[in-house]
Amino acid sequence: MIIMGIDPGLSSTGYGVVEKRGDVLRALGFGGIETSPRDTMSARLAKIYREVSELIGRYRPDLVVLEEIFFSANARSAMVVGQARGGIILAAAHAGVGVEEYTPLQVKQSLVGHGRADKKQVEYMVKALLRLEEDPGSSHASDALALAICHAHRERMLGRVEEKTRGATPRKPPHKKRESG
Repeated sequence: MIIMGIDPGLSSTGYGVVEKRGDVLRALGFGGIETSPRDTMSARLAKIYREVSELIGRYRPDLVVLEEIFFSANARSAMVVGQARGGIILAAAHAGVGVEEYTPLQVKQSLVGHGRADKKQVEYMVKALLRLEEDPGSSHASDALALAICHAHRERMLGRVEEKTRGATPRKPPHKKRESG
């Protein structure tokens, strides 16, 4: 399975592509899409859409994974990230690729084991789990790889649950007592 994680942002969108074969994870590529604040909003969004479309064409992921948007005190910032996400989701939809979303808490729990992990701990685990010799270069690329790893871990857990429950006899519902009337 090939998973493309994307950390959306208007100025910098990080991407990370991970291949999952059995329990082995391997980074196929990672980097960033940068836009200039001097460009119009539509030009910046078009660039994100175009470059994500090119990345999807190059890596042919089975799935795109995004960070779920969370609303902070800065509504404008959340709206701008939402617009970038829209371009990314549209690029995936046009390519026929599904999209999953995870919260930062879910990603931290999956990689580090608890939701209070800081950026350095997540970056360390990304590097260790993918056996990278160098850091991914930016926190956005690292976050994108973390998203892909999070989904790979979820898939592994779901696969194990399916294995354990395959062939199991379904439980019968409890017998209902008749009410006398």
